[in-house]
Amino acid sequence: MKIVHVTQPVEAGVAVVVLALAKAQRERGWDVSIACPDRGWLPDQARRAAIPLHSWQATRSPGPRTALELRSLRRILRGSAPDVVHLHSSKAGLARLVLRNEVPTIFQPHLWSFRVATGALSRACRFWEAQASRWTTRLLCVSDDELQAGRDARITARAEVVCNGVDTRRLTPRPKTTDTPTAVCVGRLAHQKGQDLLLEAWPEVLQKVPDAELLIVGDGPMAAQLQARNHPNVRWHGHSDEVGAFYTEADVVVLPSRAEGMALVPLEAMACGRPVVAFDVEGVAQSIGDAGEVVPAGDTKALAQAIALRLADPELAAAEGKRGRERAETLFDRDRMTDQIVTLTERLVTEEGRR
Repeated sequence: MKIVHVTQPVEAGVAVVVLALAKAQRERGWDVSIACPDRGWLPDQARRAAIPLHSWQATRSPGPRTALELRSLRRILRGSAPDVVHLHSSKAGLARLVLRNEVPTIFQPHLWSFRVATGALSRACRFWEAQASRWTTRLLCVSDDELQAGRDARITARAEVVCNGVDTRRLTPRPKTTDTPTAVCVGRLAHQKGQDLLLEAWPEVLQKVPDAELLIVGDGPMAAQLQARNHPNVRWHGHSDEVGAFYTEADVVVLPSRAEGMALVPLEAMACGRPVVAFDVEGVAQSIGDAGEVVPAGDTKALAQAIALRLADPELAAAEGKRGRERAETLFDRDRMTDQIVTLTERLVTEEGRR
């Protein structure tokens, strides 16, 4: 089996999933390579793992260079002659326009582009995704909510849901080392991730738990804006590839995102035995279950109440954390995810070979 993974994001969740899949498929004896930009966490890790790379110099958003990027990707893929192309996230998904069923194509949005775009751009993204269904051999969604959002947008491609997974052997429960009630938020500092909403809720948390601290881990385009105000009892830590230590500091982990497919942060937090509080966006209720609390999207008062409750009640937090660990091991282990996608890919190639 020869497979090429294509991704523009080379940091954070999408990159983590791509690397995990590439490693797992190579262990099966497959010929695996990755087309992505040259610099970043993913190409660095791929080189260390001796996974071949194709230099695809794509920018995050569509623009004047998009046509050139797609022509470059077409040359890469034709030169590689893969049995399957696995496209990750919306920018790579544009490759369906030039592939047009030349090779079996898996498209994994990770988060629909129309969920983060607004106005006319969101409508254009919906229209494109609906049209691109004809060139999608299999749509791979990371949550039931993500699939339903696609169906609501008239995306008709044959689809399967495989939930994200995390390394439950590396991420394990460890005892907290301080007595300070601590909430932790891990993620790219961007509008989609909603740290501004968490900071809006934070003063109300302090009214209920005055000695609480908030630790925000991550970097991104909103970093300067978010840090400009002197928020009380807030500590900032830049980007980290080793998040386990930060989850260990937490009494509760917060996901204030405005949109997700199925975020890795709640899965990582549960693997570390920590409860999660999150807004009700795609994939959240399915991932968290009874290991925390899901509050209405954008409701900062409800978010504050849920955070404060767990900071003030260690027994509740510990019980939810224990249930979270069980969920992570049973439902969201990385090996389970990669095994399911390997099986799906093999079946897809077999089915296409019979046509």
